[in-house]
Amino acid sequence: MSYIKHRADESLEDYLETILLLHRKNGQVRSIDIANELNFTKPSVSVAMKNLREKEYITMADNGYITLTATGRQRAESVLERHTILSDWLISIGVNEKTAREDACRVEHDLSEESFEAIKKAFQKA
Repeated sequence: MSYIKHRADESLEDYLETILLLHRKNGQVRSIDIANELNFTKPSVSVAMKNLREKEYITMADNGYITLTATGRQRAESVLERHTILSDWLISIGVNEKTAREDACRVEHDLSEESFEAIKKAFQKA
């Protein structure tokens, strides 16, 4: 996989995770909410939302509210699970919370399913 494609997938996953978290927090999500949460410009979020719609990960109502499709929700929940378990695991082995959350965000996109499942299993036994 090329670096550019990988970065695009990572960005897509970050947007999906953010939409899921904002929906859980606020009950509804608009592009401006995503821009504010991620500290991105409205035009860059608009382009990302267009890409997510084209990939059928989200739908956007006429009033601007964003909803994850079943596929989008599944991918977002998978990324969030990885982020949460990796963060919690790093914290449990002595990494400070801020560093653990930042590192988990980087690692969650690159870690193989096999390695993630092994970490998850070991962490849940502890």
